[in-house]
Amino acid sequence: MANTTLMMIKPDAVENGHIGNILQKVTSAGFQIKALKLTQLAKSDAERFYAVHSERPFYPELVAFMSRGPIVAAVLEKENAVVDFRNLIGATNPVEAAEGTIRKLYATSIGENAVHGSDSDENAAIEAAFHFAGRECF
Repeated sequence: MANTTLMMIKPDAVENGHIGNILQKVTSAGFQIKALKLTQLAKSDAERFYAVHSERPFYPELVAFMSRGPIVAAVLEKENAVVDFRNLIGATNPVEAAEGTIRKLYATSIGENAVHGSDSDENAAIEAAFHFAGRECF
């Protein structure tokens, strides 16, 4: 899946009605949506998805947050997708995020920061496969 990344619109942004605005920013930035679904992570799903953080003190809170309500998962395609998307979403802490980034506009805190974006091409492929079967990506 060269030139792809995974985006999750997190429960806080879904609850606050920002799905459409976030998708508009993503497509306006030149990303093509290759797969898209509204879903909800079970606690066990959130634990598996964020297992890399299992030893960090914020892990239980992260798992509870990510499984508390619906998310939107999407596979996005664009040249240099991972880096370009991380630039579009901004810093994890919305206070530090650049003006106009998704997190600056829609995140409520460092813990509830509106969106997830893959941090590498390798993780983008792993994360996309976590959410989508091959026949769901176009």
